[in-house]
Amino acid sequence: QVQFVESGGGLVQPGGSLRLSCAASENIFNIYAMGWYRQAPGEQRELVASITMSGSTMYRDSVKGRFTISRDNALNTVYLQMNILKPEDTAVYYCNKLRTAWGPSFGSWGQGTQVTVSS
Repeated sequence: QVQFVESGGGLVQPGGSLRLSCAASENIFNIYAMGWYRQAPGEQRELVASITMSGSTMYRDSVKGRFTISRDNALNTVYLQMNILKPEDTAVYYCNKLRTAWGPSFGSWGQGTQVTVSS
């Protein structure tokens, strides 16, 4: 089963930027859509951005205009560029493969990467 390893999280001030990476153990980007999820303490995991096999992207309203999802098929890696970060973006971020362009996920979860937005 394909494995995902997320990285790039950290502590950043409001208004700052981070770039997350998700490395897949297999080349699946021409088979499945991919998504970035996040889970804040006490909250359910939510899908924030997705990219289809054709490269179409979708975003949760709260991150539109601030986050950009992209991928590098040669590196089996999906990225999430996060700009103008807000404290409410604080969460553990995960990636996973999707059944459709906007979920649900159906792969195994990685360990995630912590993003903390605080002054």
